[in-house]
Amino acid sequence: MSNRFVRRASEKFGLPPGTIVHVGDKRTETVKITVIDYSKDHFQTKEVSDIEEVFPFRDSPSVTWINIDGIHDVTVIERLGTHFSIHPLVLEDILHTTQRPKIEDFEDYIYVVLRMFYYQDKTDELDNDSEIVSEQVSLILGRNFVISFQEAGGDTFDPVRMRIKNSKGRIREMGADYLAYSLIDSIVDNYFVILEKLGERIELLEDDLLDNPTPDTLEELHVLRNEMIFLRKSAWPLREVLNNLLRGESSLITKYAQIYIKDVYDHTIQVMDTIETYRDMLSGMLDIYLSSISNRMNEVMKVLTIIATIFIPLTFLAGVYGMNFHYMPELAWKWSYPVLWCIMAAIGIFMVSYFRKKKWL
Repeated sequence: MSNRFVRRASEKFGLPPGTIVHVGDKRTETVKITVIDYSKDHFQTKEVSDIEEVFPFRDSPSVTWINIDGIHDVTVIERLGTHFSIHPLVLEDILHTTQRPKIEDFEDYIYVVLRMFYYQDKTDELDNDSEIVSEQVSLILGRNFVISFQEAGGDTFDPVRMRIKNSKGRIREMGADYLAYSLIDSIVDNYFVILEKLGERIELLEDDLLDNPTPDTLEELHVLRNEMIFLRKSAWPLREVLNNLLRGESSLITKYAQIYIKDVYDHTIQVMDTIETYRDMLSGMLDIYLSSISNRMNEVMKVLTIIATIFIPLTFLAGVYGMNFHYMPELAWKWSYPVLWCIMAAIGIFMVSYFRKKKWL
């Protein structure tokens, strides 16, 4: 994964700051642009084919949400940025899909970048499980509009869309800052869904670890640890983003919206606590795995040592009477062979009994 990111980032080496270059997965599908315009008594939603159709909504008295699915078309992003007076460095960050979650406060708008996680069904027909999908989401909060940029079409914003459409809650009565809060809250709430799924996988892995640890168990443990590290890298900076929204002095964020942003901040703290707990559990499970493998090896070595110990005196007797000396009185005795077998059997029984008494068996 890291090598792929390095190769992508190398596409920008040597270019001046603010150069509009897409850094991310190469896509060919058409960019999808959706507009939702609403107020307390007004609702309108439509999908546009040309970016210029969203330009009139910049000065609309109602609240407008412009959602762009697909940022690989640089021309669309550049034209939108020119009309809405978005700084070239912000456009550069929007197109660079490996950004760390952050916030930048300009006078006319606030730029927020964060990562969104959701489950997606695997394309393999033989595998019915789901996989975690991560994508960068950029938000531009203006006076009366919010522009969201996504890498692909999948997202977690459907509940927000339904609340706007059905006029549930207070979202239709609030401004663009409350809409931005709702989108961030939807992303953070879905972190709990991801963590719940990961928690179930950890419980199953823990059962396998105690019953029968295998190399597949270790591989799954390694995958979970990597996913936790990636989640932590995405959730930890989000606290700083929300804290800046709370403590900032931007006129775009009302005190009423700050109350709800504080609630999202608390949720982020819970997410971080859960991630740290799971990381500690996985570290402990790795120690358990290594201990289990070591104990299993010790059991095997104990059995092999006991077997070897039993056969040492028997091998000694067989070696003594396997020597080809002419003057060995026992060789001429009629009962020497069965007596030797009895002695060897008695030694074996005595040693096994002694090991059991010492609880070595």
